[in-house]
Amino acid sequence: MTTMDELRARRNAEAARIRLSLNKMHTKAAEEVRGGDSVVAFVNEDQCIGCDQCLIVCDDDAIELYDKPLRSPILDIEVNKKAKILRDECTGCRLCVLACPTDAIVMIDR
Repeated sequence: MTTMDELRARRNAEAARIRLSLNKMHTKAAEEVRGGDSVVAFVNEDQCIGCDQCLIVCDDDAIELYDKPLRSPILDIEVNKKAKILRDECTGCRLCVLACPTDAIVMIDR
C-alpha cells in the first residue's frame, strides 16, 4: 500500500515535471511575442473570459476589468467581466500576453 509520504513525494515530483515543461513553453512563447515601447497590448473581447490573470501580473496598472452583458439569452450570468488595456499606461512588457490562458491578448503597434 502506498504511504502518504510516498504519495506526497510522487505528487511533488509530478508537479516539478509539469512546472519545468510549462516554463520551457513559457520561455519559447516569450521569445516569440514582440514587446517594448513601440507596441501595446490589445484584448480580443470574444476570447477574454475575465479571469483577471492579466490584471494580477500587470505591474503598470494598465489593465482594468469591466462588465459586459452576455450576448446569449440562454445563459443567465449576473457578472460577465472583460479585460481592457489602458494604452497610455501600457509599457509593452508582454506579461499579460504570457499570462492569458485563452490567448485573448496580443501585442499590436502603438
